[in-house]
Amino acid sequence: MMAEQFDLVVVGGGPGGYVAAIRGAQLKMKVALVEREHLGGVCLNWGCIPTKALLRASEINHLLHSLDAYGFAADNVRFDFQKVVKRSRAVAGQLSGGVKHLLKKNKVTVFDGTAKLAGPGKVAVAGKDGKATELQAKNVILATGARARALPGMEPDGRLIWSYREAMVPEAMPRKLVVVGSGAIGSEFASFYLNMGAEVTLIEVMDRILPVEDAEISTFVRKAFEKQGMKVLTGARVQGVRKGADTITAIVEAGGKVQEIVADRMISAVGIVANTENLGLEGTKVQLNRGNVVIDSMCRTGEAGVYAIGDVAGAPWLAHKASHEGIIAVEHIAGLHPHAMDVLNIPGCTYCRPQVASVGLTEAKAKEAGHEVRVGRFPFIGNGKAIAMGEPEGFVKTVFDSKTGELLGAHMVGPEVTEMIQGYGIARTLESTEAELMHTVFPHPTVSEAMHEAVLDAYGRVIHI
Repeated sequence: MMAEQFDLVVVGGGPGGYVAAIRGAQLKMKVALVEREHLGGVCLNWGCIPTKALLRASEINHLLHSLDAYGFAADNVRFDFQKVVKRSRAVAGQLSGGVKHLLKKNKVTVFDGTAKLAGPGKVAVAGKDGKATELQAKNVILATGARARALPGMEPDGRLIWSYREAMVPEAMPRKLVVVGSGAIGSEFASFYLNMGAEVTLIEVMDRILPVEDAEISTFVRKAFEKQGMKVLTGARVQGVRKGADTITAIVEAGGKVQEIVADRMISAVGIVANTENLGLEGTKVQLNRGNVVIDSMCRTGEAGVYAIGDVAGAPWLAHKASHEGIIAVEHIAGLHPHAMDVLNIPGCTYCRPQVASVGLTEAKAKEAGHEVRVGRFPFIGNGKAIAMGEPEGFVKTVFDSKTGELLGAHMVGPEVTEMIQGYGIARTLESTEAELMHTVFPHPTVSEAMHEAVLDAYGRVIHI
């Protein structure tokens, strides 16, 4: 069998892989991309994008039940849950088709199948059509992503216990739901189903929800969830589950007490596991650490010519991190000397209600790192646009080094903060101090003015509180 020759083979067509393939084509490489399921990967088909379509529907449902505050009235407000789900799938399908078009436009050769390393510079592809193909390339990028972690005894069964996939395409709305895990995925699903009318219990083993966020943000979101009617249990462990004909009972220990929570369905959102199996890593110098591929600052593995990007290479498990690593890897292959990734400059976003966004160090982490800090806060109740929108809950928090003025971190909870955090991301990338941020003119009236005021507050110059 004659091997097909390429300059670069990308294994996996998610937000890391397809971006890497396109960038490689832009740099005049002959590129092959192998994808075993859907172009766009989990993010586009079963993660980032369709969940945002679902969350948009839940926001509309919330607004429709809050019309009186805006001077409106509507009778018999209702929704067709299957249409809500169908729309989210259509959005995912549209964008997956868009990725296919982009790859074709950039002359990337796409192989529909499963790939594995087959020796130096070789990749074996088992096609879905049963055809075996060997690809040869000096450079290979592993972008195989990750899958949902399953706890023993709580493995998703597709019926009573859901992973994120089943949670996006249920046959019907559950009346009562238990969500285990309060990271971004768990909190978003808990928020979605709560705002669609379900009774939701959110269970977190750590002492607070959204544990990677700043402690003040976590506290605020918990209070907001509880005000909306969600039951939140922290420092809690699910000791076991008991399945009924169409119900599931979670046996939960919290605060030294054991309780049983009966629900229609359970969502397991307890993390993810890198897809490293059956990649042909045996006999190579690729190393794993806690199940993730070990890479250097240029995304190189220990095996010459083999790179890894995105979720398979470890935290933070974010689509935009994967895409940026794809650019770094390809530009390094092309000899362009790209900048290494600074993970502290990668914004994190959670699209629950209220939204959460952050970049850089939390206040606690900044202090642990030895910084003397100056902290600024500004509540949205002091922001004219937020009040006019009817969304005055939340705040912006900034953390500065008191000696140098470096912006160490920024943390936001409230209306559309996921659309604003990039401002602080740019500031960190440009190594801005409080001086540049203070001298930046923010437009009025906008919610973003709260970002400016939070900087001013850190230095005793806040105007509107």
